Amino acid sequence: MRHSPVLALGLGLVSLIGATSLLASPASAQSTLFRSRSAQSSVDGSAAVGGSTSVPYGWIDFCHRRPKECKVPALPAANVKLTARTLRVLKRINQKANSSIKPVSNFDHWGTMADHWDYPVDGKGDCKIYALYKRKLLQEAGFPRQALLMTVVRDLNNEGHTVLTVKTDKGDLILDNMVDEIRPWNATGYYFLKRQSQQNPNVWLSVNQRGGSPKALTNVAKLID
Repeated sequence: MRHSPVLALGLGLVSLIGATSLLASPASAQSTLFRSRSAQSSVDGSAAVGGSTSVPYGWIDFCHRRPKECKVPALPAANVKLTARTLRVLKRINQKANSSIKPVSNFDHWGTMADHWDYPVDGKGDCKIYALYKRKLLQEAGFPRQALLMTVVRDLNNEGHTVLTVKTDKGDLILDNMVDEIRPWNATGYYFLKRQSQQNPNVWLSVNQRGGSPKALTNVAKLID
């Protein structure tokens, strides 16, 4: 999957969306599934983020076609509390998406090289479709939006790739359509380029860090107290 340059029209759109979201009031209620954190804080096992960076064209286009998904209020950063129950849900949804979507390239699917982000409306898609679908299913399962971050990386072949980062109190976990196993970000071997802000999904932050070395087996359950 390769990412197209951001179009001038798209830049105007995302600026409008971002401004709308940042001015909105934070939600007063918080789920028991997560813990509030400050925007730039980091814990062991979490990737440190830098400043704001360019927004992927695919996200801008997705927001244009599905504005209700993006015109959302800014919220305090929050992490999922990693328990046996939440890990079971993560594994179930990761495996459900990976097994239910037929992999197909962006060009073969949509007939264009321009990145097209969407849900699996026809049961097919590439990495962005898998990640967006997992994000949607986890939100429906009660996970906070602020902990579910679309993330752009370079994979082990130095190809552009998109995964879902789940922010937990035990570090960042990666849900990946190329690997059924859920792994800590620093056990992927990927080079992390950018991801969504926890507070505002229309703001993207630079990462620019190598996620350790790829590990064939990673027992995430050991992270649970």
